[in-house]
Amino acid sequence: MTILGIDEVGRGPLAGPLVVGAVILPNTKRKWFAELNDSKKLTAKKREALNQLILAEAVTSLGWVSAAELDQLGISQALRLATHRAVKSVQSLHTQFSQIIIDGTINFLSHTPLEPFSSTLVKADAKIQAVSAASIIAKVARDHYMIDLKDKYPNYGFEKHVGYGTKSHVDAIYKYGLTDEHRKSFEPCKSLSGFQTIAKPRKNTTNIGRQAEQAVADYLERHDHTIIERNHKTFFYEIDIISTKANYIYFTEVKYRKSSIHGNGLEAITPTKLQQMHFAAESYLKYQNTRFKAYQPLLAAAAVSRDLSDPLVTWTPLS
Repeated sequence: MTILGIDEVGRGPLAGPLVVGAVILPNTKRKWFAELNDSKKLTAKKREALNQLILAEAVTSLGWVSAAELDQLGISQALRLATHRAVKSVQSLHTQFSQIIIDGTINFLSHTPLEPFSSTLVKADAKIQAVSAASIIAKVARDHYMIDLKDKYPNYGFEKHVGYGTKSHVDAIYKYGLTDEHRKSFEPCKSLSGFQTIAKPRKNTTNIGRQAEQAVADYLERHDHTIIERNHKTFFYEIDIISTKANYIYFTEVKYRKSSIHGNGLEAITPTKLQQMHFAAESYLKYQNTRFKAYQPLLAAAAVSRDLSDPLVTWTPLS
């Protein structure tokens, strides 16, 4: 029985491609077969040595799905596509196999002509040598890809965490922004890319928006606030007004309303927007202006309605 082993690497990282390995081992046993195991249980040195042997002596292929494709398809369909690409590559070599074993519980070849020949097995990468080999070549190929990104993106440490969500990686994302390699559908990248998208059509770039901000700034100053910044912008977010009073620092979102029937500032703040405001405040205090770290942060919304020559300001603390 000739087995085509299938395994994936890169399901969980915040950045980089998803890679599926496919391997048919030689019919004649080799000494190094005994060393095959789940790639995660091997040292990097051992993986590299086995990778060279597998590539030299076995039938191998890789199915790649980019971060952008994964975002578009979702993780399940991305795994299916990567598996199909890997298997199609093996078929193009006209190599015969009688059984396909996929690591895990989901048959990504279901509803294809290969479904009758394919099966799944939990922890197959530690039980079936061909699947172990597939996990090794996928892991090494993906690691090499991520390590090579260090020259293109030197601030992210891809050569160390290979795209996984370590603290240093997340800190780099907050500080330097997202790259083309980041998965925008994965948190925190999802929220961050949402900030970028939402920031583009902001009404505060209009004259009415600026007048509304001025009305709120005047209101806050009349109530003993010190305005620190207005319309603070970064790659990820904008903060309309930042002010201090006593030992508090306020982050105020300004909403213009033609009349009060359109709702007040609090009603204009959706749960998603509130989450974005929390992120903006935390990022500002951590990266933009650390001298206010000792202040108690508070979020607020302000609605401006009626004629801007005689505005009505409703200012509502949110936290």
